Amino acid sequence: MKKIIISILLIFVVSGIFHSCDDFLEENPVDRYVVGNFYSSQTDAEAAVAAVYQQLYSIYERYIFLLNALPADDEKNGLGMPNQYLQNLEYLRHTSENQFVRQMWQYCYEGIAKANTAINNIPDITMDDNIKSRLIGEAKFLRALYYFNLVRFFGEVPLVLKLEGVEDALGARTPIDQVYQQIIDDLTDAGNSLPTTYSSSNTGRATKGAAKILLGKVYLTKHDYANSVSKLAEVVENEATYGYGLHDYYGDNWEKATENGKEMVFSIEFMDPPGRGNSAMTLQGPKYSLPNSFAPLGLNNSNEADIPTIDLYSQFEDADERKAETFRTDFVSLIDGSVHTSSIPIFVKYWEEGEAITGNSDCNMHIIRYADALLMYAEALNEVGQTAAAHSYLNRVRERAFNSTDHDYNGLSQEEFRTVVWQERRLELAMEGHRWFDLVRTGRFIQRMKDHSAFEASVAESNKTEIAQNIKDYMVLMPIPQRELDLNSELTQNDGWR
Repeated sequence: MKKIIISILLIFVVSGIFHSCDDFLEENPVDRYVVGNFYSSQTDAEAAVAAVYQQLYSIYERYIFLLNALPADDEKNGLGMPNQYLQNLEYLRHTSENQFVRQMWQYCYEGIAKANTAINNIPDITMDDNIKSRLIGEAKFLRALYYFNLVRFFGEVPLVLKLEGVEDALGARTPIDQVYQQIIDDLTDAGNSLPTTYSSSNTGRATKGAAKILLGKVYLTKHDYANSVSKLAEVVENEATYGYGLHDYYGDNWEKATENGKEMVFSIEFMDPPGRGNSAMTLQGPKYSLPNSFAPLGLNNSNEADIPTIDLYSQFEDADERKAETFRTDFVSLIDGSVHTSSIPIFVKYWEEGEAITGNSDCNMHIIRYADALLMYAEALNEVGQTAAAHSYLNRVRERAFNSTDHDYNGLSQEEFRTVVWQERRLELAMEGHRWFDLVRTGRFIQRMKDHSAFEASVAESNKTEIAQNIKDYMVLMPIPQRELDLNSELTQNDGWR
């Protein structure tokens, strides 16, 4: 049963067919691809699409989590994070000069440039038509994902479909409906051309199921609930065909032996050397909260830079298995087996037990997980008035969390259901890159952050009242980066931002 794992080995191996692996990755693939005689074989086409996949790492290794959790109510900066740009995001002081906002824009457009390069050039290659169609479908899936991130963060953005270099991302902003229509068109094409499963030699590529689930999320974000129900139903009501399901135990999503199993729809894969390790373990691991820092644990490094808010931690019941898989206070020393207790909860979804070199964690990061699809389907069903039917999909996630039916939801009204499914998304998907998007699309961001500000000020840090003082209605979009405004005279800023 093959799942969707963006494997660094896939990218390296495919890319390595063209010159050496290191040379290929160090150079700008876009520059190489625009050479007129480059596109001449299937190998060239595969290398082009591999470059589109590779761009995911720049966004999903950390940036998507920072921009979804830090300026929301799930994460705050630890003592190990002095970066002023990150401090500004936490306190909603960020401006158009913010480094992380600027790089999200840049990285998404770099991915779009690589996708456009593949989409525009592969059709002219003489090669197997089925493989050609599949490769173009993969590139369209990824282009849709990059544009989906851009439109959710920034609203209207330049829609460029012939772009083959980031410097070409000029021109005026495109109406948001047109951007969404291109995303829908790309995902529809991808869903029609991608296979349901792959052979083992092609594990790691986008599939039909991933395209349909992502399209269901696009419709949900647009509040087009009928189409969201229809598209998600194609997968959820036929999950055996797609090979999807929930693990019996929540934590299996981050265990090496099971993380690529039936719940994986689309993810970034990390692995031991010579592969690429997950830096989250270094950034989120304990340091200042331990009496003697991280050294007694036998770790080579740990920065305690990204830590959970008390607001988030307090939402979990002790009987909820997700709590112990998302946070931890006790850490076992690799030196002598002694237990060391942190004074604050630490994020541990991406913690590899027994790994001394924290930068080598091989825990994957999810872009789409099947539990997300079930919760979206439940939410969309409720919004179209099928609340009774929606309960079963919500309860599947809830039952797994408590390993029991004692905590199931039954007989909720539409409004009650709406409240609990949003809460289940927060608990189920904590630190997986969804929170800010969810708060904004459901119209709760402004009030939730005011409530969060008051709560954190009362239980953690009195200066958190600044969040409520800083928040403004226009913050449901990020600012257009000032660097892009300087380069593009046709680009305009989002209302309210400076």
